[in-house]
Formats: sequence, structure tokens, C-alpha cells
Amino acid sequence: MTIVGYTRVSTQDQNLHSQRDALSAAGASKIFTDKMTGKSASRPGLVECLNYLRDNEGDVLLVYSTDRLGRSMTDLVSIVGELHRRGIQFRSLTEPFDTTTAGGEMFFHICAAFAQMNGRIISERTSAGLAAAKARGRVGGRPTVMTPDRVAVAQRMRADGATWESIGDTLRVGSSTVRRALSHTRACDLEGT
Repeated sequence: MTIVGYTRVSTQDQNLHSQRDALSAAGASKIFTDKMTGKSASRPGLVECLNYLRDNEGDVLLVYSTDRLGRSMTDLVSIVGELHRRGIQFRSLTEPFDTTTAGGEMFFHICAAFAQMNGRIISERTSAGLAAAKARGRVGGRPTVMTPDRVAVAQRMRADGATWESIGDTLRVGSSTVRRALSHTRACDLEGT
């Protein structure tokens, strides 16, 4: 079994010494690092670390604290879940996350269940909010740039044989925007007849 460490600090000005020292003292034989915000989805040190662990079933990923690994509980659960599927354990030095023990694994699963429940609650609230807005006549998304006046101009230009691109250039919108607007207008006209 090999213990592999991962450390991260948020800015280039911060140093990794305290995290590296703690991971080394806990037995990490190899340590991967990133100096960037945890909000960044692209963390080269983490990618390299996870790739290194790919073929080492039974190894342990060790972090100083869980916020160094995941951007959120959902992100952490996803990363640790993927490690678990590959037979790799996870430990945090400052929180009770230690999937090498039965109690630590149970604690992780409880946290994962809460993260999943939180995700579902957010999804349900979003759906309820969208339904309430729709019931009041509001439709989500950006307002269209194709006002009724612009649609009328586009219809006249198209009837006169203008290309989609020339209509878009005249109205200062993309040709696909013009096509969608006229297509939508035609569909609405057909429904009304």
C-alpha cells in the first residue's frame, strides 16, 4: 500500500510547506500539488495525482483537509466515489474522513447521502420556481434580440430574396438568430390557423 498526497493553495503567493510536511509525516511517499483556486475545474496537479493512482489499487489518497481536494461536498463525493470504484482509499488529516476504517467509510457515506439529498432539494426548488414563473407568464432565458419590428424587417427582406447572412448583417444579429425567429413566427402563425 502506498500513500499518495495531494496539496493545494489558492494563490501563487501562498506556500505548501505546512501541508507537505504534515502529509510527509503521515507517510505520503509522493505528493502532487496545485497553486490555484479550488474553484478551477482544471487542476493539473490533481489530474496528475488521479492518473498516478489509476493503476495502484489498495493505495491511499491523503489530503491535509477536504477543502484542498473538492470545491464542494458534491465535488468531494464525486472524486472519492471514483477512487472507491478503483479500489483506492481516502484520508483527510484534519477531518474524520478515512475510508480505510469502517467508521470513516460510514461517515463518508453519510456525508455523501447528505450531499445527494442537498442536490435533489436544489433541483426540486429550481423546478418549483420555474413552474411558478411559468404560471405567471414568465419564460426563462435571455430576452430575444429579435423584437417584433426586427422580425417584420427580416420577413420583408426574406420575401425579397435576401440571404440569411445579409439579413443578419443588416439587423446586426447572427443569421441563425434570424432563422430561429422567422421559424418561430411561422410556427406560431400555423398554430393560429
